Amino acid sequence: MSKTGRMANPLDQDFTLFSLLKFAFPTIAMMLFMGCYTIIDTIFISRFVNTNALSAVNIVCPVINLIVGLGTMLATGGSALVARKMGEGKRDRAKQDFTLIVLFGFVLGLLITVLGVCFLDEIIWRLGASEILFPYCRDYLLIIFLFTPASMLQVLFQNLIVTAGKPGFGLVLSVGAGIVNILLDYLFMVPFGLGVKGAALGTGIGYLIPAVAGLLFFIGRKSILSFKRPVLDFSVLRKSCGNGASEMVSQISTAVTTFFFNRTMLQLMGEKGVAAITILIYSQFLLTTLYIGFSMGIAPVISFHYGANHTIRLKRIFKNALGFVVVSSILVFLISTIGNEQLVMLFTGSNTDVYEITTQGFRIFAFSFLCSGINIFSSAAFTALSNGKVSAVISFLRTFAFIMLGLIVLPCMMGVNGVWLAVPAAELLTLGVVLFLIERNKDHYKYVRENK
Repeated sequence: MSKTGRMANPLDQDFTLFSLLKFAFPTIAMMLFMGCYTIIDTIFISRFVNTNALSAVNIVCPVINLIVGLGTMLATGGSALVARKMGEGKRDRAKQDFTLIVLFGFVLGLLITVLGVCFLDEIIWRLGASEILFPYCRDYLLIIFLFTPASMLQVLFQNLIVTAGKPGFGLVLSVGAGIVNILLDYLFMVPFGLGVKGAALGTGIGYLIPAVAGLLFFIGRKSILSFKRPVLDFSVLRKSCGNGASEMVSQISTAVTTFFFNRTMLQLMGEKGVAAITILIYSQFLLTTLYIGFSMGIAPVISFHYGANHTIRLKRIFKNALGFVVVSSILVFLISTIGNEQLVMLFTGSNTDVYEITTQGFRIFAFSFLCSGINIFSSAAFTALSNGKVSAVISFLRTFAFIMLGLIVLPCMMGVNGVWLAVPAAELLTLGVVLFLIERNKDHYKYVRENK
């Protein structure tokens, strides 16, 4: 019976490069689609409301980063824990831990909603909103807070559906939610004239679709992963949060660095510079979704084979994954270099100052994509190997420490070009650390085949 159960598990196979990509493809497609509809969200706000509304969304973005970070921390850390126990043959305990993690995420979302609504105005002022931007910020952030529990469930289910061996279903949910989000954004903002409120409503309802569908998917299923009466084991939550800490670190770092990017560009180039950095940040998210989706897609595979002690398979998976990331990094760099003008034109006309500033910056910023893929994958891989500390170090360096160092030093030496260079420099420095960490831990995890 145990053998039959293991054979039925799609994670339990000897993955080749092709089968690995096939398994990860739905998650890659899901993330690419999420990147696309996030960009469309921003374009709609810029085109159908005004640039003040776009700036307001960027002002409250740190709060959204915090919410996403908490959800992703639980999701990735919990997914690694659950997948590892599945690999060890502890299927019932895996289901109990899975249920506890989902319940905790939902309760955490409710708590954020209550605190966010109670302290809404104070939060917005502390984020640095001006009197002109405050009404836009309030309209948008209030609705986002109300949908926070659904947002938490969405992030959890996106990861855990993959752990359950159904990445194709996760793709369908993501695409469906994204399409609804886009349609509702247009409907609420244009015919209904709700402005930035419409954008927030479209996003919130988009959260509800995968949240509800995920609940229905896991209720009463007698398969690999389903809801089961949980055991109140705080060590499970502690380990999930600790193991997924790198993702939380990444989101908090993004929130802080976004704030400092905005402040630095405002000092150097005024509001047009802030608009340019906003466009670049959203474009970066779109272009890195390939790495993020691939890393998310194969993380349960790494966790399972590590838990099952399949050393030879783990080596092959790691080698194939690194090869794919290196090749795709070069492709993304070429795409961002050749097509950056077309991407920027989605947000603003080609005859504007913002267009000129952004395209010039993109030519420097694009070099970051040569290194970011390996850094993102390595962080996710160490999370999957239940080493949240190493993963958190990688995320902290690439998304905060080295970027902040660059923002302090480089603009003083190179002006605005130093701002654009901060991210590529951070990714390059992080890559050096990543290569050291991979080499240092190879004997423990046995993910690298030694030359003989």
